[in-house]
Amino acid sequence: MALNLRLREDAEEALRAEAERSGRSQQDLLREAVDRYLDLTPAEAPKHEWDHLITSGKVLPPRGRYRKVIPTKTLPEGQRSIDLLDREDRF
Repeated sequence: MALNLRLREDAEEALRAEAERSGRSQQDLLREAVDRYLDLTPAEAPKHEWDHLITSGKVLPPRGRYRKVIPTKTLPEGQRSIDLLDREDRF
């Protein structure tokens, strides 16, 4: 079935970002979301590729929904975050 879906701007940005992060198409992500919501996935099938990591306790589930992070601090030109972490006085 073909469907024309209009998303809120924040949902559109979140979908686009997740598709880019995961390497999956937006269409695939939406299909999976609908299947999960309607409980159409087989019980034995992992709902995500990382579900086994969450159930084993190796990875914590997300605390909230996706939100775009806006940096609040910037480093001076030529300085890297690794330079801040790799200091003798930290040991």
